[in-house]
Amino acid sequence: MIEERFELVTQRLEVLSLSEEVEEKYVPYFEEIFGFVKKVRKTYEFVKSGKIKEASLEVLKEKNVALFQEIFPENYQNSYFNPEYSVKCFGEEMGKFLSFLAAEMRSLIGFAYEEDKESMLIRLELLLEVYTSFVEAKEDAKEPDMALLSENAYWFLSDYAKREDREVILNQIDPGRDFAKKIIMDSDLEDLRYLYFYGEYIGKNEIEEAKHLLTLSEEEIQKIADTYTEGYRIGFEVTSKDITKKKTVNIRYHIGFERVVKKAIENFRKIGLEPTIFRAGQSVLRGRDVFKVGFFGTNPNKQFDFDHKEDLALFLDKMFITRRLEGLKENYEENKELAAVFGGPAVIEVFGEKEFEPVSKSQNPKFSEAQQKLCVEYAAKSGEIVNQYIKGEERSFTIIAFPVPEISDKYEEIFDEIVKINTLDYAKYQRIQQKLIDTLDRAKKVHIVGKNGNKTDLYVALRDMKNPEKETNFENCVADVNIPVGEVFTSPKLLGTEGILHVKHVFLNAYEFKDLEVSFQDGMIVGYGCANFDTEAENLKYIKDNVLFHHNTLPMGEFAIGTNTTAYVACEKYGIGDKLPILIAEKMGPHFAVGDTCYSHCEDLKVYNPDGKEIVAKENSISQKRTENPQEAYFNCHTDITIPYDELELIEIITADNQTENIIVDGRFVLSGTEELNEPFM
Repeated sequence: MIEERFELVTQRLEVLSLSEEVEEKYVPYFEEIFGFVKKVRKTYEFVKSGKIKEASLEVLKEKNVALFQEIFPENYQNSYFNPEYSVKCFGEEMGKFLSFLAAEMRSLIGFAYEEDKESMLIRLELLLEVYTSFVEAKEDAKEPDMALLSENAYWFLSDYAKREDREVILNQIDPGRDFAKKIIMDSDLEDLRYLYFYGEYIGKNEIEEAKHLLTLSEEEIQKIADTYTEGYRIGFEVTSKDITKKKTVNIRYHIGFERVVKKAIENFRKIGLEPTIFRAGQSVLRGRDVFKVGFFGTNPNKQFDFDHKEDLALFLDKMFITRRLEGLKENYEENKELAAVFGGPAVIEVFGEKEFEPVSKSQNPKFSEAQQKLCVEYAAKSGEIVNQYIKGEERSFTIIAFPVPEISDKYEEIFDEIVKINTLDYAKYQRIQQKLIDTLDRAKKVHIVGKNGNKTDLYVALRDMKNPEKETNFENCVADVNIPVGEVFTSPKLLGTEGILHVKHVFLNAYEFKDLEVSFQDGMIVGYGCANFDTEAENLKYIKDNVLFHHNTLPMGEFAIGTNTTAYVACEKYGIGDKLPILIAEKMGPHFAVGDTCYSHCEDLKVYNPDGKEIVAKENSISQKRTENPQEAYFNCHTDITIPYDELELIEIITADNQTENIIVDGRFVLSGTEELNEPFM
């Protein structure tokens, strides 16, 4: 039936007569969208026939550019994929709708390369259904019925939500979904044509990454892969989780790292884990955002993703959320055996791309206040469902990061420096960090003060321990789940945590923030602001959307002190401090996470430091609600905000009897036993 429907759709595309069938003002829109769709359909035939494997590098590159050129920045301003232009041409309601429809069609690219005919079909049927409405409107000599168009799209989203969620779930937990794995394991990785087999945009970064990795020896590649996969294995070990219960691990990476990923796949298989690999979301139902999760190439235009990240606002209501939650539950129940043996993600992040400063446009779809509450409700309830089937107390993760060539003309040097940072002496940092923990465990509060224009003045309250001889508040974190080494962290006590957190410049979840300021009272956010946009309203919305994730407030879920001064000095040397991912940046000063604690859904699991002490600060007064009302206990987000050493004046402890002891003064470690951390500064 899918074959027959697909043939009918594609045949209809061949015989369209736009100038005769729709009103003149809509002809350019459908010419652009149907022109794009025809390119994708030809790409599907090109892939299916096997000709893609025979084509030259030049041909593959030409076809790749052709698929993405409509949203290149130089073309985007006058493209219907751009809500601003579409609204200018067709008015607010119609313009937003038609731009949403165009953006949804772009997900066809990935489906064509994966030969996923059904995912292509359902979107093409929606497009033709909408087109038919325009044809009928011309026949009746009237404007297309906006209410009918919206209703058709609503039922498309609602009817296929369960199917789309099933695809997302299975792509994550089913090792039989092996599209990317076959590219990695079956391709000649010295022949860079393989980069174009994914259906992602391939730019300079992917090509130069792959070329650089080809200059490294097998031993060097193996060392990188070993650090990555061992971090994952050790993550289970240090949290007393049984990795033998797991059969799958999800690898997430940037295209170009296939030599490392191939070795990682081999490593994981040796410990009984078969990798799953999925494409970063490109559809409104599969998640489309500037921040990519899965495998992906260079983003040809981050503004496009930013403009469309709230397209669901055109349709979202309570009934849609209810149906989607019901479908999510059914999908996990149908695939509970696969979910139970899923171990969690192993992520290779990249950094160093050109800075992205989003332009906030009034024409972009935006969630209303009521819809934001529905998003929060969905995040809470869907997180609870996921945790029922992929249990937090049984899963783990690891993250490692590397630069992309775009970072600098000294890319190779920087890459080698990051490899060194990622493989620093585990035992040395473990020993030094224990000195920090011994002192921090005597504190009732920690006081943090900024300098050089940093306005931070913050008091972090710590949990009272019943048995300090056997208990600790801080985890001694080296190179396991968060690579590289270098932090001690805790879940703060909310009552008594108060003050201002400020950073002059930071990237969070792929978004840039200027002069980000967050105020806390009893551990909860009571105010925030930044300097990205001209108006306070735009700045507040930017933070609420991309840091608070539509919550009205969040708790401080984590307080940590980063100890990786080697990374900091390297970043200063190469001038890349503003390009670092939070994974490395959080190791270069104190950081504070807003949202859930680091032990979200694992609070009752016993965790011990290498010295044998049990870590007892794993929850706060919010997450304590988990047994009574899990939806109020978790926020399903966790964003780290770091103060770099050069903006840090003081970190001191304050004991129960109001005695103080300095840990950092003027950006340098002064606590006895931690002085080695200052050596990279010399």
